[in-house]
Amino acid sequence: MNEDYQDRWTAVDEYLTDLLIPSDPALEAALEDSDAAGLPAISVTPTQGKLLWLFARLIGAQKILELGTLGAYSTIWLARALPKDGRLITMEASPDHAKVAAANLQRAGLSDRIELRVGRGLDLLPVLATEGIAPFDLIFIDADKVNTPDYFVWALKLSRPGTLIITDNVIRKGAVADAKSKDANVAAMRRFFELLAKEKGVSATAIQTVGSKGYDGFAIAIVSG
Repeated sequence: MNEDYQDRWTAVDEYLTDLLIPSDPALEAALEDSDAAGLPAISVTPTQGKLLWLFARLIGAQKILELGTLGAYSTIWLARALPKDGRLITMEASPDHAKVAAANLQRAGLSDRIELRVGRGLDLLPVLATEGIAPFDLIFIDADKVNTPDYFVWALKLSRPGTLIITDNVIRKGAVADAKSKDANVAAMRRFFELLAKEKGVSATAIQTVGSKGYDGFAIAIVSG
């Protein structure tokens, strides 16, 4: 990616964040502690985090499912959109990441409304489906990319008409348009989009994004029935 463009995207992100995202000690500490613990720097940006918060507020979400906790930065954003009696379940495959996330959630004062489950998503989701907690109002898919098509199938099973499903990192720096790509993550996103296109029970779109994390995008789908 052209470095001049990346510098410009980062500068614009910083400008917007300074104006629209007030300083927040809990969120900032979550990023700092994640970095100190060696977690990959792949959390959503502040502007994207607030977008998730806005989506959750717009639909009046009371129950949220997040696949991929990392250091809980996006988890904090989503949980803050819930009412006091709301509930968020977040799933993280890495015990090391989950330990950092749990500390970040505790410091943010959100442990009462968040349940952090540790394990492979494809092992945890069938269990969740038997517990009578679903349907969820909002589902955020941001875990290992190769399993995104399977996560989407499970998201549909855990949804109701009106559920919002948001999937992150779907554009892959534009490589998603390359049918010949040998990248397993790209191939998975192409399978995901094929499923999305064929699924008659959802209405969906995808948005390309640029910013401090580079060139990528979200898919946004609403379950219609």
